[in-house]
Amino acid sequence: MDDDQQNSEIEKIANLMVHDNLSLDEEDVVKLEKYKNLIKEDCDLDDENAMKLVYETLLFRKLKNSDPEDILEKGNEFGAGFS
Repeated sequence: MDDDQQNSEIEKIANLMVHDNLSLDEEDVVKLEKYKNLIKEDCDLDDENAMKLVYETLLFRKLKNSDPEDILEKGNEFGAGFS
């Protein structure tokens, strides 16, 4: 999957999560299963890679909904690898 396809899928799933009122911090794999299955179907990925994309989507939503200064100050909380 190329970057454009991956970004498009992340945005699509993020919008669906918002529509479903899914928490930004959701960790319940049963609730996340729906999104994993959609990604598997859309992108022809295995379970592991589809779930990675689900988690990337959650991270995308967190970053999108955060204050830009928070990302720099609290980078480790977002998995950005800097503080």
